[in-house]
Amino acid sequence: MSLSSGGWTQAPGTPDPSAALPGYGVSPSQLGCHTVLMSVRVSVCHSGIRPLCLPGAGDESLRLQLSMDPGKSGEFRLSLQDSNGTGRSVTIAEFDLRKVNYEVKSPKCHELSLAAPPHDRISFNFRCEQEAQEWATVVMSSLREAHRGQYASLSNTMCMYIYVYMYVFTCPSIEEACAELTRAIEAGDMQAASVFAATLAHQHATLKIQPSVRSYDDTEINLTVVVEDSSSSCCVTVKVFPHMTTTALKQQVFLEYGFHPLVQRWVIGQCLCADQRSLASYGVRQDGDTAFLYLLSARHARLTPQLLQQDQESALLLNSSSTSLPTPPVPTPSVNGPSSQDWRPYTTLPPRTSTSPNSSSGSERGNVSELRDLINLEMPQLNEALSPNRTSIQGWSCPSCTYINKPTRPGCEICSTDRPEGYIVPGGYRPDALELRRIQQEKEAVRQYQQAREEERRENFARLVMLDGQDLVPNPEAVDCRICYLDLQPGEGVLLRECLHCFCRECLRSVIMLCEEPEVACPYRDDTYACACNLQEREIRALVSAEDYERWLQRGLSVAESRCEGSYHCATPDCHGWCVYEDTVNVFHCPVCSKHNCLLCKAIHEGMNCKQYQDDLSARAINDSAARRTRDLLKTLVRSGEAMHCPQCGIIVQKKEGCDWLRCTVCHTEICWVTRGPRWGPGGPGDTSGGCRCNVNKQKCHPKCQNCH
Repeated sequence: MSLSSGGWTQAPGTPDPSAALPGYGVSPSQLGCHTVLMSVRVSVCHSGIRPLCLPGAGDESLRLQLSMDPGKSGEFRLSLQDSNGTGRSVTIAEFDLRKVNYEVKSPKCHELSLAAPPHDRISFNFRCEQEAQEWATVVMSSLREAHRGQYASLSNTMCMYIYVYMYVFTCPSIEEACAELTRAIEAGDMQAASVFAATLAHQHATLKIQPSVRSYDDTEINLTVVVEDSSSSCCVTVKVFPHMTTTALKQQVFLEYGFHPLVQRWVIGQCLCADQRSLASYGVRQDGDTAFLYLLSARHARLTPQLLQQDQESALLLNSSSTSLPTPPVPTPSVNGPSSQDWRPYTTLPPRTSTSPNSSSGSERGNVSELRDLINLEMPQLNEALSPNRTSIQGWSCPSCTYINKPTRPGCEICSTDRPEGYIVPGGYRPDALELRRIQQEKEAVRQYQQAREEERRENFARLVMLDGQDLVPNPEAVDCRICYLDLQPGEGVLLRECLHCFCRECLRSVIMLCEEPEVACPYRDDTYACACNLQEREIRALVSAEDYERWLQRGLSVAESRCEGSYHCATPDCHGWCVYEDTVNVFHCPVCSKHNCLLCKAIHEGMNCKQYQDDLSARAINDSAARRTRDLLKTLVRSGEAMHCPQCGIIVQKKEGCDWLRCTVCHTEICWVTRGPRWGPGGPGDTSGGCRCNVNKQKCHPKCQNCH
């Protein structure tokens, strides 16, 4: 039985020396004229769980062998062989690279799995990491070629793989490999370029790959740059070369405009520019091409005034000496802009001038003088930077763009950022003529602004007073009525004062007339919101007629009377007067009809007390139907418990509300409402020998007593 790329199969005529392990077997190798590319010694475990136990096979006797068939394109075979002391190798398993998956699990452990079900896996453990890495390089390359299946001829394929294997592990110097890779790419030799690239990758070489300067047109072009920050923007033109890198462009803008490279972020063609990529790689090749420069704040870029001053001096010195002195190499960044202050993607240190071995540290000032004579330029900034006793520049540095502004400026001249609060204008500072003119213009502008603001305030106040004098506020612009959905031109609708919702006059008039509440609510409604504001009384009065307005008032009063507890309506027929009485009040003087209503008898009996009225009512009830109805009403109140007869004089009395104590209006007897009898005994108030005896021995007169005093 042998293991092929499609699974485990029994080889005919082959004995089975591994009966203890079902599925494993040995068959003679069928390599024919296969050419061996590489062979390594390994130990094996099946499915990554237990060692593969083969008869007579130890850990040091198993070998992995990679071979190819010269007669077939993309024919690679991977075999596991046992050479345990017999002098000859026996093939245990054999695989076609086109039908397997190969994966590096760890530096010393690789795994092979079948692409087709049941996806069996075999793990190989190598003796050292170097052998595992060499084996992985050759196998992965062979695996890609096996799946690609494209070879020009047998000789070219054999030479390429043997050349890859020999060249990768002979490890030439990195410089030689880089030079060979450059020549191979320029000549268009893809096979040779892949060999040298694999060599450099094997040695973990750190490289910087970019097109040569001669690949571009060495013509200076005008680049249109839109400069923006958090509050302002402007447009400038910068002369650049297409082969310039973003780092060089940042340094140029730093020298020409003073914006530090740390605060610069370049965007070209909707791409955030990387420092080491050229402008041509982003499509900058001719005059008029556009780029965007966004300026960060100095705080966000972690730029300190000391670092800015140091870099300005170094950049001026380097720029002036760059025509005759070499420039130090620029490190390679990974992103657009530094991640901290420690790394700078630009050159800020001046180059060292050549000195003799006998020179000492005392000649440093002389070297600076020679450098100044060498550049032969009028540079006040450089002279000030190199002078031993330089004075600080008068002015304040913008916290956003680092521009040095004049002391009296309230905001940055470049980005309009406010001047730092803690900055104080030096006492001996004298503004020049241009600065004095600017100050005068600012004062005049402030005066004109204040004057215009005062005029606007007066106009707004006058307009507010005019609108407040109107009962209805017209809509200032065209809107739709939210009820009838008609288009309302300016002035045709009504804008409610409380909520500013707009409706047409007819819809609001209908809402007022159909409203059953004393207050008319705003009719605005939608799926998620209902307005809780109300129409003002003057708005209602202006929308409806005088008769409708009076009816609305009477309807509101009627609703209020019906909902108010303790209300009493005047007993005079067709009188609209009513009141809300208190417990201590027994008579209601109606302000409408000027009649006196007895709240105990619920009637008008002017000139008679309650007993006289009730006696007269009983006499008139024989012939007067109205008196008879009033008498029957009083009897009904007595039977229902809402009224009672005075225990002393017998008139009908009624408790309006409050406690259980009341007094007869005729005989002035104090009555206990819950017991329906007198409160005190024959001796009057305080006599507990009779009456309801409430609170005697701390006992209530009745379980339902509510304080009968």
